[in-house]
Amino acid sequence: MSETNSPRLLVARRVPEAVAQRATDEFNAFVTESDMDCEAVVDFCRKYAVPAVLIGKKSGLQAEHIAALPDSVKVIANASAGFDHMDVAAARARGIQVTHAPDALTDCTADFSLLLILAASRRASEYERIMRSGWGKSFGMTEMLGRRVHGKTLGIVGFGRIGRAVARRAQGFGMKVAYTDHKRAPAEVEQGAVFCGSLDELLPMSDILTLHVPGGGSPLMTRREFGLLPRGAVFVNAARGALVDEDALYEALTSGQLFAAGLDVYRSEPNFDTRFAALDNVFLSPHMASATVETRDQMGFTALDNVAAVLAGQAALNPVLG
Repeated sequence: MSETNSPRLLVARRVPEAVAQRATDEFNAFVTESDMDCEAVVDFCRKYAVPAVLIGKKSGLQAEHIAALPDSVKVIANASAGFDHMDVAAARARGIQVTHAPDALTDCTADFSLLLILAASRRASEYERIMRSGWGKSFGMTEMLGRRVHGKTLGIVGFGRIGRAVARRAQGFGMKVAYTDHKRAPAEVEQGAVFCGSLDELLPMSDILTLHVPGGGSPLMTRREFGLLPRGAVFVNAARGALVDEDALYEALTSGQLFAAGLDVYRSEPNFDTRFAALDNVFLSPHMASATVETRDQMGFTALDNVAAVLAGQAALNPVLG
């Protein structure tokens, strides 16, 4: 790529083919074949004076990287709902708009949360391993029993887009829904869900608990919070691993305080705490809640829509707020 034919966009993470093609067609983008790190992003931007960058976790620009960016950069687009991998405040201080894709992941993440709820409650991981090892032994009426979800109360921590979508799906399975958030949702949004003014109020009534809040800061679920759940509860996390004290979670799973857990996120990814892999009562997946063709395409297209708006001198469609 010559400096006289400079791209208008650097796609610094691997993206689906359809997203890469659109980025190339609309922005003469340089699309990386392997995820770039922050230093490589800065070097590229300085060399080609690109006005837009689409980043990922590996290229999550921090304050020192943003300070080194050329003045040409007008927008940093995230193709995910989360943006805790970069320093948003530092970008704003330089007048760079930061965008994300808050709606793209909603349905698939809610679907996957239900998968985790059902798989953990119904011992799916154990059953699958039995079959792969050859089965060969019938089970009696009292053996290998799971927990049904119908009639149970699902506690939802965070009643935003994903939390509400999970609630709708859970109600389809005959579950009661309770939730907590920083404020109560309108009745037409609640759709029969019960509001709890605090996490402490929600936990004792939650037969199953699922998290749908941003990460960052101190863990939300510690030994104290797990202890407030009914004994034999099911815990699900498809939000952020940083929300959980994993020592406390392991203790709850091995003591019987929790019947089971369904986990898609971990404090240290991809090098997660392998103690959980040794537990029969944990259903594990490698941070894949949004991993469908349709959703990953939509994530990339949303990022490109934001880039197009900013480069056209318009407001970003999905600016990071707060």
